[in-house]
Order: sequence, then structure tokens, then C-alpha cells
Amino acid sequence: MQHEDLKRRVLEEIDRNADHLIGVGNRIYRDPELGFKEFRTARIVADEFQRLSLGYHEGIAITGLKTMVAGQGGAGPTVGVIGELDSVLVADHEFANKETGAAHCCGHNAQLMTMLGVANGLIRSGVINELAGNVAFFAVPAEEYVEIDYRAQLRREGKTEFLGGKSEMIRLGAFDDVDMAMMVHGASSSNMNAVAGISTSNNGFIGKQARFVGKAAHAGGAPHRGINALYAAQIALDSINAQRETFRDEDTVRIHPILTRGGDLVNVIPNDVRFETMVRGKNAEAIEDAGRKVDRALRAGAVAMGASVEISTLPGYMPLFNDQSMSKLFKSNFLSFYGDSDWADTGHRTGSTDMGDIAHIMPALHPHVNGFSGTGHGSDWAIDDPYLVYVLPAKLMAMTVIDLLAGKAEGAKEVMDTFKAPMTKDEYLTFMRRNGRDETFDGAAVGSE
Repeated sequence: MQHEDLKRRVLEEIDRNADHLIGVGNRIYRDPELGFKEFRTARIVADEFQRLSLGYHEGIAITGLKTMVAGQGGAGPTVGVIGELDSVLVADHEFANKETGAAHCCGHNAQLMTMLGVANGLIRSGVINELAGNVAFFAVPAEEYVEIDYRAQLRREGKTEFLGGKSEMIRLGAFDDVDMAMMVHGASSSNMNAVAGISTSNNGFIGKQARFVGKAAHAGGAPHRGINALYAAQIALDSINAQRETFRDEDTVRIHPILTRGGDLVNVIPNDVRFETMVRGKNAEAIEDAGRKVDRALRAGAVAMGASVEISTLPGYMPLFNDQSMSKLFKSNFLSFYGDSDWADTGHRTGSTDMGDIAHIMPALHPHVNGFSGTGHGSDWAIDDPYLVYVLPAKLMAMTVIDLLAGKAEGAKEVMDTFKAPMTKDEYLTFMRRNGRDETFDGAAVGSE
């Protein structure tokens, strides 16, 4: 093992802090908050930074935090270590917030403790003083793409431009002084039959919202005077389903719409019906193709019923691809604890993460470590093994930081030398902004001449 003494000291320090990390992680687990609202969770992270005598910036992208720790081993690149503040909406989970329905059913509480565990290990052991370059620690808001109406309102109010936390922090310049970034995501035995693993890539997506506008009328006495917006939405849903055979298997397209408003009164023809979906795919071309087909389907529903439809396309997340050099370092560190049979190279995954946005402008690493049970984003999600959830990921990530920045940061420099960014920051922002657009389509006007 390279840099064995540095790693040993950090591992011992993380073990000394294990009970504290588990306790703080469980506290966050039992008090979940939704994206761009994670004020209590951000306060916990701030307290932990203060415990380590770290200065920090807060309020980045509303609730985000960042601190930078300089190594004393000479100049070198900056490695970002990321945790995520938010949770998902699973109202019937054991530890769901009774008022909001928020629940930590995706392991973000563990991600925060990975980030804080790395900080504890490197700083309290003194190893940070022997590294070249810097380590930036981030607590990032709003990875889960939920409560879209709320986030769209934040956008209208000028409080955020993008609907995901990492996208917004990129825009604000929080990653401008970072050369590569990494985080660990939790996993359960139901979706990964191994202790840990890394995917080659993940789907990206765009968001879609639609409002079908019809005409209200008495549903029993004069339905012929109405225009049924619910039926327009139903036809659109059927049309989207009819498109599924047109998607190539290798593009891993996923479209999963919901109706967020279906009408107001049962005896009134629905005249205001709301639709929401994500359009996922393995690459930008597949996402854009599927997005055009969804738009056609939405217009088709409006044409069929003579309704109008307002379509909003929302910037989502870019496809993720894990940097192979960083992946090899992480896997090597894992194999110092476990055997090959405990590792999974998981290929392409069809879920999405805004870590893909990071990966388009710098080398990025997003492995998974087991320790949970149940279904991700499900009510049966639970902590199965606190060591795997809170402690092992911090060890693996801290060891990887050492591999990158020890000596003269040869490991990090090699990563940077072999990485070719798909986009500059400016190109990324231009692309994201191009994916934000609105359209109003009058279905009644089609064929009226």
C-alpha cells in the first residue's frame, strides 16, 4: 500500500471518532429536510466544522457550505470531498418528517458523515499537514429533484437559477478553485450484491412540467360545453407510452410522469391539470430526442381535446461518468479491507445524480458502499450496518485523498494529465441554460382553418 503510514494514522483517527460520526449521522437521519430548505442540517455541518476549528462559507446556493484546508507539503491541486444535505419525499417512512414527508431514504445522511469523517481523519491526525495541495469540503443542497414548483418559484424570485444544488454551486463559482471532486453514495443489498462498487456511468435527465388548460362546465348538466383538460393529459400519457418502443435499449431512456393536479371538483369538467416528468437517458442526444417526443405527446393531447398546453423544459442533470484513474485508487483501497468478490463494477446505472454536472468540468468519482437495507427511495429503507454506512466510506475516501495528494501530489497530477473535460464551465452553463425554455401551444387552433 502506498503512503501506508499516512493512511494508518488517518484510519486510527477515524476509528477514534466512529461513535461521534455515527451519532451525528443518526441525528441527521431522524431529522430530514428537503432541498434548498436544509437549514437545520446545514447548522449541524457548521457545528462540525467549528469542532475542527475550520472557518467556512455558508449560505452558498441558499444552504450550502464550503471550507478549504491547505496542506503543508507544498503546492498542488485541490481535491473536493462532497456530502449532500437533502432528503427525498417518502411520507410513510419510519423517520419521515410528519409535516413535510421528507425522509432520508437515499443515504445522504451517510454522505455528509463521509465528508465529515474525512475531515476528522485528515485534520485531527495531522496528516493534512503532510499533503501537497488542498482539500475542499462541501455540504451541497438539493440533489434530489423534488418539489419542482417550489424550486421554480425560487428561480422566478432570483434566489437560484438551477434546480439542483451542484449546478447552482458551479454557477456561483464554488468549484472554481477545485481540480477534482468525489463523494460516496450509500447502497443496499437490494440494488447491489456487494460491499462496494463503482459504475461506469449514470443517466442524465431534463425535467418537464406541463399545464393543460381546458374549459370548466357542469359535468352532469352541460359537459358538452367544457373542454376536459384531464382527458387531454390522459391522451398525452398514452402517447408517451406509445413512444417507448422507439427508444434504443442502449440509450437507457426512462420517462416516469405523474399528474400533480387532476381537477378540483368531481361535478366540474377539469380545466386546469398539471403534469410532471423526468426524461432520462445515457447521453445528451438520447435525452433531447426523448424530450422532443414527450413534447409531441403533450401537444397531441391538447389537439385531441381542443385544449391548450403550457410546456416548461427544466435543466436537469448531466450524465455521469466516473474518472477511471480515481476509480482505480478507490478500488485499490477497498481491496485492502475486502476481497474481489466483495466488489462490483456495476456498469451503467439508470438513476441520475448532479455529480454528473461536476464530471463534465473536472475529474469526478461517485462510488457506492453498502450498509443499508430496503429499496432506495422506498419506505423500507433502513440502516443495516452503521460501520458500513458511516465509517468505512470515510476511510476509503480519506485513503484516496492521500493517494492523490501525498508526496508531491503525483497521483492528482496524473489524474489531471489524463483527463479531458467534456466542457468548460462556460460551455456547461450555456448548455444548461439552453435546456430551460417555455412554450404555449393551442391545440384548438390546429385544423381550425
